[in-house]
Amino acid sequence: MNIHEYQAKAILNKYGVAIQNGIVATTPEEAVEAAKQMHASSGQSWVVVKSQIHAGGRGKGNIVGTEQRGVALAKNLDAVKEISTNILGNVLVTIQTGEKGKKVSKVLVAEDVYYPGASEPKEYYMSVLLDRQTSQNVIIYTTEGGMDIEEVAEHTPEKIHKEWIDPLTGLTGFQARKIAYNLGLSGQANKEMVKFVTALYKAYEETDSAMFEINPVLKTSDDKILAVDAKVDIDDNALYRHADLAELRDESEEDPTEVEAKKSNLNYVKLDGNVGCMVNGAGLAMATMDIIKLSGGEPANFLDVGGTANAQTVEAGFRIILSDPNVKAILVNVFGGIVRCDRVAQGIVDAYNNIGNIPVPIIVRLQGTNAEEGKKLIDDSGLKVFSAIQLKEAADLVKQVLS
Repeated sequence: MNIHEYQAKAILNKYGVAIQNGIVATTPEEAVEAAKQMHASSGQSWVVVKSQIHAGGRGKGNIVGTEQRGVALAKNLDAVKEISTNILGNVLVTIQTGEKGKKVSKVLVAEDVYYPGASEPKEYYMSVLLDRQTSQNVIIYTTEGGMDIEEVAEHTPEKIHKEWIDPLTGLTGFQARKIAYNLGLSGQANKEMVKFVTALYKAYEETDSAMFEINPVLKTSDDKILAVDAKVDIDDNALYRHADLAELRDESEEDPTEVEAKKSNLNYVKLDGNVGCMVNGAGLAMATMDIIKLSGGEPANFLDVGGTANAQTVEAGFRIILSDPNVKAILVNVFGGIVRCDRVAQGIVDAYNNIGNIPVPIIVRLQGTNAEEGKKLIDDSGLKVFSAIQLKEAADLVKQVLS
């Protein structure tokens, strides 16, 4: 589950990670009031107005139809109102949103932390995530933080450091000091970075997150270490332990069909193809997508109905798949183990009748317990449904209906 920058910063602050302070606003008037509050608390007249969407690259992204960037510095209250008016309610396109972009409904009015002082501010990059190859968490960091981090990874990967954390011992003081040293920090900045890394890792672990990414981590001109941005992905499977974090979900940022699928306990991911697929089991779903490609089609989705498919889940799956106008056919591929094939077949017939006129052909491949009985139910239904038992039969039928 992804969350907004302002939510991620609130989590970081709770665990003692120093952050760039800010106030969320949903209207230009609220943004102006937030700027006044920031001025009252910090004494600074300059603030940064930051679009809040679930995507990176906001600083380089543009609001559709304008020259307005997704993140902009405002030097006075008039500028705050103008920038927030340009951003709120409009669509921001970044390198991560694709051409469609995302509508911005909130902005974060944040303090300007790039103030002059004894030394120049310096940007770093840091993330914490699971390395599945080593079964250990890893902290990835570099001195080359900022908006061009992707280019650093591509052209100068030697500048990127990694520190693996033994799950039995956790992050040690030595490792935190090593990270600060590798970033070239000394004196007070070194001490602040050690605190920052320690608190960041604790936040990552205790929230059961899949990833924490801070870009940039800023060393200010007076040697403070701050999280200026934050991207957090919380493990959905652990949300039952974190009711407070589950409340942070913003469904308006998610694909509507994926939201609807979750309500029906379906595992659904939308793709860009023309053949919808409904399968029981993730492994079989991957194999089914391969079958579709080998048959000359492209999978329109990943949809796993689980091991207890019934008429209700099948109907919900059909409705979700059919909401995609690119779907030209549907392939249902079920292995009858926990659930009998004849029961699934009856669920398909019932779902078809409940939905009414389904405009695309449906291919149903049943294998396992009572597969023959299930095929007979499909064949005798009189519906526009093609049945198969062998995988090759299903592949040939997909090719046939697409030709």
